[in-house]
Order: sequence, then C-alpha cells, then structure tokens
Amino acid sequence: MGTNRLTDTAIRAAIASKKPAKLFDGQGLYLLLQPSRPPYWRQKYYYAGREKLISHGVYPRVSLKLARKRLNDAKALLESGLDPSAQRKAVKSARRTAAENTFEAVAREWYGKRSKAWAHNHASKVLGRLNADVLPWLGSTPIASLTGKDLLGVLERVEGRGAADSARRIRQNLELIFDYAKETGRVAGDNPTPRADALEAPVKGKFASITDPKGVGALLRAIRGYDGTLVTRTALQLAPLVFVRPGELRAAEWKEFDLDAAEWRIPAERMKCRTQHLVPLSRQALALLKTFKPLTGQGRFLFPSERGGQRCMSSNTLNAALRGLGFSKEQMTTHGFRHMASTLLNESGKWRGDAIERQMAHAPRNTVRAVYNAAEHMPERRRMMQWWADYLDTQAENGKVAQLKGARQ
Repeated sequence: MGTNRLTDTAIRAAIASKKPAKLFDGQGLYLLLQPSRPPYWRQKYYYAGREKLISHGVYPRVSLKLARKRLNDAKALLESGLDPSAQRKAVKSARRTAAENTFEAVAREWYGKRSKAWAHNHASKVLGRLNADVLPWLGSTPIASLTGKDLLGVLERVEGRGAADSARRIRQNLELIFDYAKETGRVAGDNPTPRADALEAPVKGKFASITDPKGVGALLRAIRGYDGTLVTRTALQLAPLVFVRPGELRAAEWKEFDLDAAEWRIPAERMKCRTQHLVPLSRQALALLKTFKPLTGQGRFLFPSERGGQRCMSSNTLNAALRGLGFSKEQMTTHGFRHMASTLLNESGKWRGDAIERQMAHAPRNTVRAVYNAAEHMPERRRMMQWWADYLDTQAENGKVAQLKGARQ
C-alpha cells in the first residue's frame, strides 16, 4: 500500500460493502470499518519504544483531508519529543478544568454550599442578584482571569440603574465568592473585589431609625398611644424590647416562647444565618406577653394576619402603623428598632461589643466560634436586655434622657 492511496470514492465503496476492514492511507493512518460502529480514523505510532494508537475522529465528519492534517500534527508532536495521546488528554483536562473554573461554575458551587445555612428568602435574593446582574457578564469567564476592573464594571452597571443598595450587596457576594475560589485553589493572590468605598455611599434612611434619646422617648410614647388593633400595638411595643428582624417578629410563634424561663428561642430555619437565636426576655417584655397571650395564645402566631387564616401579620402592617403615628419612612422603619438598639447600647459603654453583636444575631462565620460566644455572653446579654428595657421605660415615662455613659455591668 502506497502513501496517501485512499480516496473518498474508495472509502465510500468500502463502507457500502459493510465488511470489516482497515483502509490504510500511509504513515500509520487508517480508517477502521466495523459493521456495528461508525468509521473511525486511527493512527498507529511508536513512542518510547511502544506501539500506541490515537483516534482522529469519525468519517465523514472528519474528512480524509482533515484526517491527514491531524496525522501531520501528531507527527510534529512526536518530532518534538511529545506523546500525541498524552497531549490530547492534557488539552481535554485543561478544557474541563477551565469549564469547571468559570466564574459561573465557582459561584454556583459557592452558592450551593453556603446557601444551605441561609434562610430561604435570603438565599433566593442572593441567587436572583447573581442571575440578573453578574452571570450574564462574568459567567463564562475563567474566574482566575477576572480583574478588579471587570468586577467594578458589573457593580457600576447596577449602580447606574439606581440600585446602589443592590450593588453593595453584590459586592459583598463577590468578595465571598473570590474568598471561596482562593480557598479551593481556583485563584491566587489578593481578592480582586473592589473596596466598598469604590461604590456610591449608602443613602441614609434605607432602614431609617431614631437614635436620639429624646426622639426615642417620643416614639415610645406615640406607640403606647396607638389606637389601632391590640395585635399591632403589642407588636410595636415588643419590637424595641427584643430588636429582632421584622420578619422574625411578625412570624413569632407561641411555641417558641418559654415565659417561665424568660426566653424566646427563634428556630434556625427562621433566622437569616440558619442558627438558632436566643432572646432573653426582660420583665417588661414578659409582662407585655402575659397580658397579650389570652388574645392570640390559642393560635399559632403571636401576631396573626388581620385577614385570618393560618398566616402571620403582613410585612407592611408595622411600617404602616408607624406612618399612621406620624413617623415618615425617612424617620423610622420597623427595621430601625435594631439600629436604635445597636447604636445606643454601643454608645452606653456598658456592654462588650461581642455581647451586643451576638444579641443582634450577627453571628460569626465560624460555627464553632458562634456556639462558644453564645455560651460565654449569655449572662451579660440577660443583664443587657433588662438594662435596655429599663432605659426605654425612662425615656417613655418622663421624657428625661437617661445617662448613657457608665461602667460596664
């Protein structure tokens, strides 16, 4: 058989005969015909003294001309001392690795692992922001090749449509994704996520809050004079005493409360960070709950929906009540009770920051550390919650500004 003796006519005739055969084209290249399989181009070669085979694809998708080109490419590798088969495997592996290490692949892997510890609502928001604002622009790019300029471009695009808060949250997610990429060996060097100050400064009032002590007193007196439903008024009165997130308050269930132990245990599945949260109840909070329990205590929720059914209070109810009391959305929101407590407790100088943060349910990322903190700070948190309730009473009852500064309790 001479070199390059095959023709397309000869190949088609051999295939039509449906007989097994090897159609040689020279220099180790041949077309393998088997009745039960499509025609495959093969090349026989020797490397390190061993006979080896490599496939060049299926005929006619790989034409005779293309098969000969692939033969010559393989011969060039051999002449440079490389094994064509090993090189092909290396290229496939590199492509597979690149596909596994695109930004989208790493981001979804990060999300799949981290979101298991998040509340459903939070997880949905994170995924929604990634799908809408990040993946269409960065998804197919290898994560190791992305730069701070690439990431800033995405963030500025979000800011450009007036969604500055979303841009800040996306920036936080990007930072965590690149931390994860580094931990898993996908990227090296510093995290390329732009610093927070590269974005527009947050507009004050997103979760508007009253933190001036005199203003706090006026707010509490207004709440005590609220003439709407008892359910709404009680929720407004409890909110500053426990300063949990609005959703955690609205969906509070009676089974979560142990009034004898003066504790409210919010289960992990209702918490943002999927960790059970303990709220020590002050004497004021206990008195409020015991007085209120005859009204809704036979049902599931402390604050059931006014529309009935097995639903908790609407997300708009408390903010609407604040508006009805004369406090605009720029002055106070339901979420603002958290900021109020955090600000004034820190300013008091009486309580360690770790105790305040733990009571705010700002849990450390490390689970072991989170459990340790819960055990270490609980006595202080109980004293702090009672001091806070007493402080609020002082503002509400006589309008005097209680002394904030003082020695730690």
